[in-house]
Amino acid sequence: MSTRLFDTVLIANRSEIACRVIATCRRLGIRTVAVYSDADANARHVRLADTAVHIGAAPARESYLVAERILAAARATGAQAIHPGYGFLSENADFADACAAAGIVFIGPPASAIRAMGSKSAAKAMMGAAGVPLTPGYHGDDQRPAFLREQADAIGYPVLIKASAGGGGKGMRLVERSEDFEAALASCQREAASSFNDQHVLVEKYVLRPRHIEIQVFGDSHGNVVHLFERDCSVQRRHQKVLEEAPAPGMTPERRAAMGAAAVEAARAVGYVGAGTVEFIASQDGAFYFMEMNTRLQVEHPVTEMITMQDLVEWQLRVAAGGALPLSQDELTIDGHAIEARIYAEDPEGGFLPSTGTLQHLSFPPASEHVRVDTGVEQGDAIAPFYDPMIAKLIVWDSTRERALQRMAGALAQVRVVGVRSNVGFLERLVRSEPFATADLDTGLIARHHDALFPAIASPDDAAWALAALALLLRDRGAGSHGLDTDAVGAQRHGDSLSPARAGASTSSPWDIRDGWRLNGVLVSHVTLSIGDERRDVRATHSADGFALSLGTSTWQARGTLHAGRLQAVLGERRIDAGVVFVPDRLHLFVDDARFVFDVIDPLAHAGEHDAQHGGLVAPMPGRIVALLAAPGARVERGAPLLVMEAMKMEHTVAAPAAGVVKGFFAAVGEQVADGATLVDFEADAD
Repeated sequence: MSTRLFDTVLIANRSEIACRVIATCRRLGIRTVAVYSDADANARHVRLADTAVHIGAAPARESYLVAERILAAARATGAQAIHPGYGFLSENADFADACAAAGIVFIGPPASAIRAMGSKSAAKAMMGAAGVPLTPGYHGDDQRPAFLREQADAIGYPVLIKASAGGGGKGMRLVERSEDFEAALASCQREAASSFNDQHVLVEKYVLRPRHIEIQVFGDSHGNVVHLFERDCSVQRRHQKVLEEAPAPGMTPERRAAMGAAAVEAARAVGYVGAGTVEFIASQDGAFYFMEMNTRLQVEHPVTEMITMQDLVEWQLRVAAGGALPLSQDELTIDGHAIEARIYAEDPEGGFLPSTGTLQHLSFPPASEHVRVDTGVEQGDAIAPFYDPMIAKLIVWDSTRERALQRMAGALAQVRVVGVRSNVGFLERLVRSEPFATADLDTGLIARHHDALFPAIASPDDAAWALAALALLLRDRGAGSHGLDTDAVGAQRHGDSLSPARAGASTSSPWDIRDGWRLNGVLVSHVTLSIGDERRDVRATHSADGFALSLGTSTWQARGTLHAGRLQAVLGERRIDAGVVFVPDRLHLFVDDARFVFDVIDPLAHAGEHDAQHGGLVAPMPGRIVALLAAPGARVERGAPLLVMEAMKMEHTVAAPAAGVVKGFFAAVGEQVADGATLVDFEADAD
């Protein structure tokens, strides 16, 4: 007997997860309600939903975290159920209770299960009683800094300090020496209080070269609990996952059965209903330890969907409506291998600091049975400073891990992000790296192979400059001059420029054909480009079938076609297929594994002077000041922490660039500051 599903579901979340839930609801014929803040008024999830309700200002604490407004939106729109997604209120037991009190189904586990697993300390005690293996550590209620440091000293370094109510890598610090413990504890507690309104922490032994393996579990209200196998989430930065895959490389059937059974026992111990994830730390010798249980759907759930051919959101909806699990454990099987890459608006070379701005250009590889893209943004949307800076999740599937790796490398090479910094280039290097390719995985992979994954930024070679110039010449041959200094040899200059006014003219006249032909000479133009402080001039001699490009001592015969951002070119003897994106005064070139951003210089414009850097230390992004760590007038050494700011739900420390004196601060604790705002009046010592 089939279960009647809901008619209307409100999604108490935003961006890609809201879009993901909408996709399944639409396939099942369920009406969807989106909620949105001021910052998300024109967001993709709002555009996709059947209806949408405004719930407050941009900060999450004034909108997406206000349970009363979400419940009011559900009542106003006739929603019978609320899907919380992940993050925000998804693991808030009080919200689950409030939904029940309002007669609205919470698409998630019972509030009792959320409470049981919501405290890492309490969860570990319960899991220990259930016989689930635990990592050695202190999980108690005594939170005195001196006492916690004593516990860490007794456990032995390195240790992890973890927010008891935490998740997503927030409120977590690795401490390798006793003398660093108290500063790390204070930072961890601040971040935990800001993110979860709870600064309670636990301290655990840090397993050397650990793998992070999690088991997807599902329970229903009829007493059935299954696992849908494992995911390896070991590749992380700042304790946040970067790449995830399923199944875990090197997993034996025996270990899979043991970890699956432990995860099912963990779910049964709390009377679990719905989708959940039991996370384990696995050592290199095969031992594994319970870390935590996330009582919600996970960001990386698509890799499980790809290898099991199941829609986990549909499972959630059916279970929440009172139905039984669609399949038993014996009916679940693994098919092939899937990998997920999280594409973020961030600067890997700048410490993975978030990047904000408008997505001037955004494109992904086409969807297929092998490639899936989950995203909450489109070209023209903005990455705001108020939320997680994820752009998309890129998921690939193939019959083996080796083929899936090839799929991922090829798919990443087709991603184009312009307008904000992104980690796409870093992800390309990561999936092509030897340790990842050979599955030599642990949570320290990125840090251990830092030099290989963060090579010195290569300057483009002469051919890349020429290719960029060719793209501009081809564009302007058909659309008028921009950034070109034209010079007709043997003809009068004023009659030979490529006038923008002629861009829309008919080509029925030979005078409107921009092939460089001249009655008494040839057309020579100059394309001037720069990257950073490097500026180059490419001299182009036009002909009917292309250009002769000269740069320094190099000369190429070049021709090509430019269509829909794709440049197919012949440069000398080399054939090149490249991606090109034009934005005002800039050209983004994607060729082979390289990505270059060229500034297009108008030689007729006055050259501006670079502003001198002065006036103290500036904010690397928009954010909120959470702590001032030095007193005005204090003398500090190079690298000394001066203040802490919070942005994109993470803490970032601004440090002294040199030895000197802190003369004062331009922002107070709790104050919101803009990107580039001067934060510290700092006077460096004279050399």
